[in-house]
Parts: sequence; C-alpha cells; structure tokens
Amino acid sequence: MAFSKSVIRSQIPINCNLCETEKNIKWKCLTCGVLMCSTCKDKIHLRIAKDHKVVNIKNVGLPVQELDFTNIICQDHSEQSSCLFCTKCDKLVCPTCVSKIHKKHDLTEISDAYNLKIDKLKKKQSKLQKEKYEIIATKDQLNQFQNADNSNYTKVSTDILNHEKVLKQAVEKHIAKLRNELEQNHKASSKVNEECTKAISKSERQIDEKYSDVQDFIHTTDISKFFQNVNRIEKSTEVSIPKPNISRRSTLQFIPGEVTQSNIGVLLEVSLGIVNQYQTNLSFVSDLSPCPDDSLWISCDLDEVLLKVKPEGTNLKTISTFNIQVYGMAITASDNLLLAVSGKSRLQMIRRTTGKITDSVYDISPFLPIAIHVTSGGQVILGGSYKEGRRAVFVLNKNGDHEAVYEHDQYNQPIFDNPSEITSTSNGNIHVADYHADKDCGKVVVLGQAGDVVNIYKGDTEINKKVPFIPAGIVTTPRDNLIVVDMDTDSLHILNNSGQLITYIKTTDNGIERAGSLAFSRGQLYIGCYMLYKVNISGC
Repeated sequence: MAFSKSVIRSQIPINCNLCETEKNIKWKCLTCGVLMCSTCKDKIHLRIAKDHKVVNIKNVGLPVQELDFTNIICQDHSEQSSCLFCTKCDKLVCPTCVSKIHKKHDLTEISDAYNLKIDKLKKKQSKLQKEKYEIIATKDQLNQFQNADNSNYTKVSTDILNHEKVLKQAVEKHIAKLRNELEQNHKASSKVNEECTKAISKSERQIDEKYSDVQDFIHTTDISKFFQNVNRIEKSTEVSIPKPNISRRSTLQFIPGEVTQSNIGVLLEVSLGIVNQYQTNLSFVSDLSPCPDDSLWISCDLDEVLLKVKPEGTNLKTISTFNIQVYGMAITASDNLLLAVSGKSRLQMIRRTTGKITDSVYDISPFLPIAIHVTSGGQVILGGSYKEGRRAVFVLNKNGDHEAVYEHDQYNQPIFDNPSEITSTSNGNIHVADYHADKDCGKVVVLGQAGDVVNIYKGDTEINKKVPFIPAGIVTTPRDNLIVVDMDTDSLHILNNSGQLITYIKTTDNGIERAGSLAFSRGQLYIGCYMLYKVNISGC
C-alpha cells in the first residue's frame, strides 16, 4: 500500500489522464498506466482497450510477481549472463562486453533500464490510446456531419417536392385562368359576330325586297301612275347598311412564359473563404466603402478617424487621413465620398479630384444623417434622427431634392428606432438595418417602391434562440440577395430581396469575430471588425 500512502502524504492533485479536467481519480490501468475518472473508464478506456487490466486506485501497490533480472544470457557471449544495461548503445551487456566495448559508456542496472523502458512504453501506449480516442471522436463527429447531411438532404428533397406541388397547383390555376379568359373573350366575340351577322342578313333581305319593288316599277307602262309614285319609290330604296369594324378587331395570342431558376428556385450552397486579412490602426472598422481603383475608405466613429487605404500584399498603405467622426459613408458614381458627419444635417463630400472636404447638396435638416446608401440609379438614401425621438429614411435625387420620406407606417406608427445601415435591391426595395438600443434588439425593414413596409425580418428562431438579433451591417450581393451581420451571434444572415431568410454563415468558423461592417468590391466581400478581411463568398 506504499503508493496510496504516498499519494495521501503528498496531497498533489492529479487530473484524469484522458479528459485532463476531472480530479477525482478512481481507476488505474495496470496495462498502460493511465489514471482516470469513472466516466472516462466507462465511456472511453473500456471502449478502446477492453483487454486491459483496470483496478481501483486503492488497490494499486498490492504485491505483484517479482521479475528476475539475473539470468539473462548475453546475446554476444552466450556463456555469460547480462549484468548491466548500456544506455548509449541501448542494449544489455555482460562483463566481457563491458571490458571490450562499453567500459567508458553510461551503464545502469538492468532493473532501472527495465523500469525506464516500461515508463516509455506506457507513455507511448497512453499516447496511442489518446490518438485512438481522438480518432473515435473524429469518427463520431464525422457521423454527426453525415447525419446532418442526410437530414439536410431529406429536408431539401422534401422542400423541392413540396415546391413542385405548389408550382403545379399555381400552373394549373394560371392555365385555368387563361382558358377562362380565352373562353370569355371567345364568347364575347361570337356574340358580337352573331349580332352583326343578324343585322347584315336583315339588311340583305330589305335590299332584295326593295330591289324587286324597283325592278317591277321600272317595267310599269302606266306613265301617269309612274310619275305619281316615282318619288316614293326613290326614297324607299334607302337602306341602313351595318358596317362592323372588322379591320380593327384584335387577335389573341398565347405567349409562353420562360421557365427560369428565378421562378422555380435554385439549390443554394453558401461558402466563405478568407483571401487576405489586414491589421488596421483603428479600434474597430465601423464603416467601409471600396473605390473603383481598389482603394478603400475605412472609419472608426470611436476613434474619430477616417482613412483612405490601399491593400498591398498583406498590408494596408495609408493614402489619406481625416480626424472627423463619421457615422455613415458611401461612394457616388463619380467616385466622390459622401459622409454623414457628427452634428451636421448636410452631408459632407470628399471629391476625388481635390481630396478636400466640402458641403454636398444633400440636406435633411432638422434631421441628422446616420446612414448613407447610393443606389445604382444615383439616388441617395439617408437614415436620419431628430432630437425629439423621430427617425426617418429619406430618398433624394442627384440634385438633392427630396423624392420620398419614410417615417410612419399605415397605422401612423413610427417605423424605425435607429436606421443605422441601408442598402437596396434591383426590384426597388429599400432594406434598412434598424436597432432599438433600449430593448437591445433589431430588425431589417424592407420598404417597397410604393412606400409600404413589405417585410420586417427580426432574426431567426434557431440562430437567435439565446441571443437577440442585432444587425450591424448590411450589403446587397451580386445575385441581388442581402447579407446582414448579426454581431452578437457572429453570423451572416443571407436574405432574399424581399427580406426572407435563405441561410446563414457562422463567421467564427473562419476565425472572424465581431464582424460589424460589409462592402463588396469586384465580387469579393470586405468584412470590417477589429481587423479588415477580404473574403470570397459563393452561392449568394
């Protein structure tokens, strides 16, 4: 029982050799020397080493069979027994071996060498056991992936079949509508044709009758009677002849619609891969706007710094620096930079030609701008706030004229809490990332061309099960979908242009944490956080 007493005396806590966390050691494997807790014994060790001898730690140290190290015949001198172990040559030696070759080598007792070798073997055995555990864990993880893949396959297959049924029903309904329209049109046209035919037939009979009367009158020989009735006959030959507008009749045509992936659906597989990452001098990249020449404007409102930088390899070369507090920015078609600056209702502009800050034509006084977006058509869309708690989104034309203002919904309730980021899609929808600071939650508001609220996306029940949805950045993809940064869950929500969730990506899978700003440049996505990342994103 010397071992257990030694453990009690030393009072040094030992962790389980397998999980490396549990300190309540209950078992030891006499075969491989591993100390373990009860959980690891049952769930790990006995799964991969069923033939090993495992004993309770209290029984360690009980008498075992003594080993005989005295009668080991020397391999080189069979008439002698080995007496020592040469650590340099790693072999047993007899007295003759020592005198001839190993005299100046490091020699040790055979029992000590045996114990050292046993310790090494046990360590290697323990290492192999851990590696086997890792393999089993990897196998379990692979099985989980396989199960998830099978589950995903079943779900997508079911979704496709359900969509097929919906499409068939929609097609059948539309075809029935077309056939009904054709039938109604044909009935209306047949009725008109029938009425015209009756009128023409009536006129034809009248003409025949009057023609016969005139013919008889022409052949009369009674001149006195002729002149008495000729005026009446002349007048009676006038017949109203219907003239249906046949030449202007329209002709129906059926023009088949094109079957495309946009009206049937696509299989979407989104992936993200880092191309480059750049260290910045900013506390956080809160806004970024790429330029056509591959340079970028980046800013941090906390640092009150705006930088123009250009990636060179893995570094960022600083081109310009401005010490101003920026809340939003966007590049115009002429490569000028529009800025929402602290305390100013009028947007500021940095012109490409001069590089200096000037006033722009865009003003939303008394509101202060906090978000900027420039559409492909040149409209400037601004999110603004007012000191009385009012929040609104403004649409301005190239001359700075206000074309639309979105502040209240159809029930005269405020639409926005804090419209911090804005983008737009080709169907004319405006998408606003909105955040409610007091409630610590957010939403994406989708505004239609008519000014109505098309959709409000408040996050996903699975992604945001424990953490509320807080949209920090939003951008339109080359496929006209949306990417929304959900900072607190480290997720990119992929939405369609109506604001409905398609899928999502965890940025932490690529080592990107606390993403806050987004921008596309030449098909590649820039993600701003504590660093700046350039990534390839496919499938969206």
